[in-house]
Amino acid sequence: MDFFQALFLGLLQGLTEFLPISSSAHLILMPAFFGWTDQGVGFDLSVHLGTLLAVVLYFRRDVFGIARDGLFSMAQRRLVGQGALALYLVIGTIPAGLAGLALLDLIDNELRAVEVIFATTLIFGVLLGIADWLPKRQRTLDQLSWKDAVIVGIAQAMALVPGTSRSGVTITAGLFLGMTRETASRFSFLLAIPIIVLASAVKLLEVATSDVIVDWSGFLLGGVTSFLMAITAIHFFLKWLNTVGMWPYVVYRIILAGVIYAVLM
Repeated sequence: MDFFQALFLGLLQGLTEFLPISSSAHLILMPAFFGWTDQGVGFDLSVHLGTLLAVVLYFRRDVFGIARDGLFSMAQRRLVGQGALALYLVIGTIPAGLAGLALLDLIDNELRAVEVIFATTLIFGVLLGIADWLPKRQRTLDQLSWKDAVIVGIAQAMALVPGTSRSGVTITAGLFLGMTRETASRFSFLLAIPIIVLASAVKLLEVATSDVIVDWSGFLLGGVTSFLMAITAIHFFLKWLNTVGMWPYVVYRIILAGVIYAVLM
């Protein structure tokens, strides 16, 4: 990878990981648009680590409190403080973890097609818009139940298909369940932490057990740029959430689907 490609893809991953527009779709489409070769598993690992560090650092107080209360809850065998939220994050991670193990080959070999990304970008973008239109979204994090965690977790598993968007589909599910925009978004971002840890572990294992030669300069550049862009994207997404809502991202997805259809199909 040259300097520009690593810089561009690192910034792109950081920007799109937590916005409801699908990072996986963009990382597949951009090389196709520009005629670049695949960036490789080493680079994928670096940008995953960058975005993981960003979300953990941004929500560090929440992460510390949830982890602490989760451990206390296990030790005392009863829910303490944010122990319920810790439990819901575990529950919400299980569907995607199981689906990833069962369908990894199918996803990598069959579901990265341009036609699939076109359909998921358009369909799940429209669903996000419909969910954002719904009235009576009043539920907060302390009003969630294990059933909500299961439903949002199943939605997250669907995001293994490129173009769906992990943050987009989990926020959509949360909005349909009556959560406020802030609640749906914060739960989605917190739920990203364990799933990015799992994805990074898979990438790390692949690098360690294969003959992949890691481009360390590209690795470092991708990780740093994805971290800086991701933490910026999270901050402004939450800051502008109640002002702009989800429709700028819905419109972007519809336009992107049109570009995919016109240029790549």
